[in-house]
Amino acid sequence: MLIAIGSDHAGLEIKTEITPILRELGHEYVDYGSDTAQAVDYPDFGEKVSDAVSAGNADRGILVCGTGIGMSIVANKFPNIRASLCNELLSAKMSRLHNDANILVLGGRIIGKDLAKEIVRTWMTTPFEGGRHLDRINKIAIVEEKTKRDHRVKLGMSR
Repeated sequence: MLIAIGSDHAGLEIKTEITPILRELGHEYVDYGSDTAQAVDYPDFGEKVSDAVSAGNADRGILVCGTGIGMSIVANKFPNIRASLCNELLSAKMSRLHNDANILVLGGRIIGKDLAKEIVRTWMTTPFEGGRHLDRINKIAIVEEKTKRDHRVKLGMSR
């Protein structure tokens, strides 16, 4: 799998710690930045990673910022993205099993390096269960499409 990965300054340390896990699990990754501890804006990096996954240029993504909240908000603005903020193992497992999450978001100031590594390992190795959960994922896609259509109508735009 090809993983898009990105962070702001607050997530840089965790991002650096988790990339070896991706290689260990046999995955390639593209690092979309940041590569500095100086303050940067998380939406810039959240956008790059989310766009790569949304467009199909990466299979999954991982984002890290201070709390993970900002990156989650950015990522979930993109079509076909199911980003999950996971700062413990159960959420990481369930986000894959039941939600087929395609972007993992971590809070770099919330969790430590060792927990981050375990979360990534769990998230990357947990398959999507399918079945009734696929029906729910499909309903989310319908809501997403309906919302886009409704907003176009409100703005007086056609398809």
